[in-house]
Amino acid sequence: MSIKNEEAKRLQEQDTDKKDWLKWGPYLSERQWGTVREDYSAHGDAWNYFPHEHARSRAYRWGEDGIAGLSDRYSNICFGIGLWNGKDPILKERLFGLTGPQGNHGEDVKELYYYLESTPTHSYMKHLYKYPQAAFPYEKLVSENQKRNRNELEYELLDTGVFEDNAYFDVFTEYAKGDENDILIKITVHNRNQETAEIHLLPTVTLRNHWTFKEMPKKPIIKKSVQNGLVSAIIEHPYVGDYHLYFQEADQLLFTENETNREAIYLQKNKHPFKKDLFHKAVCNNDYTLATKNDQGTKFAPLYQKNIAGGASVSVLLRLSDKELESPFGAAFENLFSTRKKECDTFYEQFGPHANEDKKLIFKQAMAGLLWTKQYYNYEVEQWLKGDSKNSQPPKERLTGRNSSWKTLRNHDILSMPDAWEYPWYAAWDSAFHCASFALIDPSFAKEQLLLFTKEWYMAPNGQIPAYEWNFSDVNPPVQAWAALRIFKTDREKTGVGDIKFLKRMFNKLALNFTWWVNQLDRNQKNVFQGGFLGLDNIGVFDRSHGVPGNGTLEQVDGTAWMALYCLNMLEMSLEIAKVDDAYEDMATKYFGHFVFIAEALNKIDTEHEGTWDNEEGFFYDRLVLPDGRATRIKIRSIAGMLSLAAVLTITKETLAMFPKFKASILWFKKYRMENLKFPIIQGFEDGEDLLLSLVPNDRLQLLISSLLDEKEFLSPFGIRSLSKIHEEPYRVNIEGVDYSINYEPAESTVSLFGGNSNWRGPVWMPMNYLFIQSLREYYTFGGKEMLFEYPTGSGIKMDLHQISNEISKRLIKMFEKDAAEKRPINLLHEKQYTDPNFKDLVLFYEYFHGENGRGLGASHQTGWTALVANLIQELED
Repeated sequence: MSIKNEEAKRLQEQDTDKKDWLKWGPYLSERQWGTVREDYSAHGDAWNYFPHEHARSRAYRWGEDGIAGLSDRYSNICFGIGLWNGKDPILKERLFGLTGPQGNHGEDVKELYYYLESTPTHSYMKHLYKYPQAAFPYEKLVSENQKRNRNELEYELLDTGVFEDNAYFDVFTEYAKGDENDILIKITVHNRNQETAEIHLLPTVTLRNHWTFKEMPKKPIIKKSVQNGLVSAIIEHPYVGDYHLYFQEADQLLFTENETNREAIYLQKNKHPFKKDLFHKAVCNNDYTLATKNDQGTKFAPLYQKNIAGGASVSVLLRLSDKELESPFGAAFENLFSTRKKECDTFYEQFGPHANEDKKLIFKQAMAGLLWTKQYYNYEVEQWLKGDSKNSQPPKERLTGRNSSWKTLRNHDILSMPDAWEYPWYAAWDSAFHCASFALIDPSFAKEQLLLFTKEWYMAPNGQIPAYEWNFSDVNPPVQAWAALRIFKTDREKTGVGDIKFLKRMFNKLALNFTWWVNQLDRNQKNVFQGGFLGLDNIGVFDRSHGVPGNGTLEQVDGTAWMALYCLNMLEMSLEIAKVDDAYEDMATKYFGHFVFIAEALNKIDTEHEGTWDNEEGFFYDRLVLPDGRATRIKIRSIAGMLSLAAVLTITKETLAMFPKFKASILWFKKYRMENLKFPIIQGFEDGEDLLLSLVPNDRLQLLISSLLDEKEFLSPFGIRSLSKIHEEPYRVNIEGVDYSINYEPAESTVSLFGGNSNWRGPVWMPMNYLFIQSLREYYTFGGKEMLFEYPTGSGIKMDLHQISNEISKRLIKMFEKDAAEKRPINLLHEKQYTDPNFKDLVLFYEYFHGENGRGLGASHQTGWTALVANLIQELED
């Protein structure tokens, strides 16, 4: 990497092990309660086993959580903020939200917070939390959402009225690194109201509790220290080393132990009163007797009690360092903060330099969200199933319950979360898309993250990649090879050199995963795949992951298309590697052969209902086959059928010339095999020309793209819908005497499948849109300006596929951009609030988006794959 700026220099120092700039980062979880790994119940009732009400009083086993948090990479020493406005029933130490059973659309965080800035090394980070000055409406949020059904909107914090008259605090938390183990912290609280308001601020250090559950060399401790009149806290930790926490003079110094209050949770007697929830009791009851009694513990906070005048602000400075400092604050502190902020700005100036200011803001906040949701994730399944020797043994039912077949899985890493509150665990296909965005700013992290899923302590011995913690055995789309190529190409464009070693490492492990797919999910050995829900949760008329009506099998177009894409990705990887290691040329031929048979199986033209392609309607449909051999197509026009467009690869004549054996195989196939197939796999290929491999033959391609670009079907004003709008008239089918139906739902899900928190029945999803855009560009690589389509369908305006892909990109970006009235479509429900000066430049990156108006839906901070909007902004610039 060429050294263009200071952040690039830090990344190079990290990559070459000169400095460990990533030892500290925003790795503290935003929600540890209500997760599978903290669930020790008999039957896997994670939400009720460890609810929010327990979180302040009960020590966690597998991590910690907090607001605007920072920790070392294993979350041994954790820093976060605590707040109290003088009215709340509890100390605000963590974000509140509804569990799946409580929400009318699944689990849902009920807070306002924003990731504003971060560099890849976290040398500068900025977070905003908006805290009401009225009592936080916990009960109202729960009760009102419980009243509402799935056809009604979610009841959000902004709907409660607590932000009226600007009666809230803006709490900015900023971090700047002086060195790899020297973190400067600034917490600034703005009173946005015109009246003076009270705030209690507790910058809190919590030492993760290992000692209750397992043996440690020595219990860690935080001690009060006074050196030359300077009061600080010394942290002694056997795993991390010794650190000093410096802080400005506080009103109180609070110490307790990060241990469970057994009296509050289990109605059992405590051995001592210094428990995890002591700060809550001290602050909310204005009784600091116990909390100030000791000068050491495993949880510590300096307490700042402030009355902030209307419109004014106060700042509190802290510093966490492994060095003894005589003057931790002062001008040098402020100068370093200013420098790191400027370096962050400089780093991002290289991306989209010609974009307008609003697009630059969107890009920067998308990357900030991606970086802030890197979390420490610890889950060792075998230990979790057995329990801990120092603690009570879990029920025996667990040994055959959730994830019991994944005893080799041991996760102990920094991972990119889909949404750090609503999905505080990795999801295999989400992470692949995240890596495509990470590659723009930190290719090394993107590579390491993707490689993790192929490690022997992640991947099962049979080659299966774990899906997500609620069910590691579920089937996520196999997009790791696609992501590996995106990272490889992005990195090559940045550096001029392709990382073949990375590609080899991915290829060799993915070959095992590919074999697992072929052996497990092509049950009838017909090259048509029956892969469960494949990430598209509720897109079908029935739950595809829990069996098929009538004990049949479902030949899935998306399962088959995903595998065709997998084949082409592996083929392309083979050719890239073969440029430096010709032993891989044979693998290109292998995956070409796989692709041929899959393509033939999907496109076969036979008797009625024999294949997945419907000639009359010009679309691919899933095919239901019953035990007696009867078969029918499930005629849902969705992106599951449209996914066949994604499996496309252009191999240039120059590349073919480099690999004579592979080229000879193609020519042999064309001469001796094509005439026996039921449709032309290779269309018009001539020796000496480019080769197009497409799952969809040209005549069908015309029909599918025409539907894709039809505003009456898939083309929304804000991208590609997940279900055709023609299903405003519900599609109905009777299977073995049972009626099933599906209809176009452009917004929140009205069905409870997968918790009801996501909806694939109409809204726009960024990752699928990104796949389609990349596929259209690949078709353009082959067909160029001669391959024209109406855009939109029926408009009479012809464009090539590069132009069309750009136009779809603009529709997607438009969801986040301010319009002429300074409003962003994503904020439609609260657009008045978001035109306020203190809201207007805050952007949330939702899970998915309304199919008609672009409103943000689902998880409100699922920056992970929605960060792909940054890729679109960058690609339009290029």
